[in-house]
Amino acid sequence: MNDDDFLPSPLCRFDELPDPGSLSVHHDGEMLMVIRQGARAYVYLNRCPHRGIPLEWVPHQFLDSSGRLIQCASHGALFLPESGECVAGPCAGAYLQPRACHVGNGHVWLD
Repeated sequence: MNDDDFLPSPLCRFDELPDPGSLSVHHDGEMLMVIRQGARAYVYLNRCPHRGIPLEWVPHQFLDSSGRLIQCASHGALFLPESGECVAGPCAGAYLQPRACHVGNGHVWLD
């Protein structure tokens, strides 16, 4: 093992994400979603709190038609990108599981 084995790797390039936009990423055995809203990125576990299934039917498509809310493709639940709170649907009041992240050097990184 060498020092390179411990260097963190970015989830994605920030410019890969349209604004607004989303991307699915596999990282350390977890399925994650990266959501871009303006200059901010948010990362959540790609699992609906209601059914425990991935939120998207089409790869990388997590946002509703407005591009403002995360939408579960199975039952239409809507979540705020900023907090992961479900604001409409059968799991209203529940939250997506966040992963702390930041944007730096043109990439999205987990903290």
